[in-house]
Amino acid sequence: MEPNQNNWLRTNWISRDAAQKIYVEMKFTLRDCNSIPWVLGTCKETFNLYYMESDESHAIKFKPSQYTKIDTIAADESFTQMDLGDRILKLNTEIREVGPIERKGFYLAFQDIGACIALVSVRVFYKKCPFTVRNLAVFPDTIPRVDSSSLVEVRGSCVKSAEERDTPKLYCGADGDWLVPLGRCICSTGYEEIEGSCHGASSFCDVTTVGKCLLDLRSEITVFFFGYFCFSG
Repeated sequence: MEPNQNNWLRTNWISRDAAQKIYVEMKFTLRDCNSIPWVLGTCKETFNLYYMESDESHAIKFKPSQYTKIDTIAADESFTQMDLGDRILKLNTEIREVGPIERKGFYLAFQDIGACIALVSVRVFYKKCPFTVRNLAVFPDTIPRVDSSSLVEVRGSCVKSAEERDTPKLYCGADGDWLVPLGRCICSTGYEEIEGSCHGASSFCDVTTVGKCLLDLRSEITVFFFGYFCFSG
């Protein structure tokens, strides 16, 4: 009802971890100003999102002038008095990105300038290309570049008992997807590929499998001599 509203909600300090760019997902409801009597000129239908980078928590100290505006957030759908009577509140979802983030952490702040709004949830996240194994090569977690138009080239390491045939590479995209696989590793002599790793072939025995190997070898020898007698006969 009153003009010149200036209300703030600030998060706790958030560690950025490995993130270079962060994403803020907001879910909220907002009432249509036209459905509220006697508020013409004072009611708003937007709120503002801000952030501030910091290497440490500032506890309760808060100075709006230190915060940088990310965007003005508007609702795709608003609710009216009729919706309220029917208990129908239309939930909006908006995502904004911020970066590069260079300090150890940051705060988010939400400024209300006179909207009838309920901020239901806020999710803060970053994207990464996750650990994966491709073509017998291991690729670690990788953070995309802040510049979404460029890819991060990552060289893979061959799994145990494998060796490079061509240098294995993948490229990490801005959305956290691995792209453009190149090269591969192959199992070393005496090993065979089974479900993404290299295992000793059945004719090569070690202490833990000697019993099974002897049975396999005996079976192979029997088949060999059976074939020999057939041909000689």
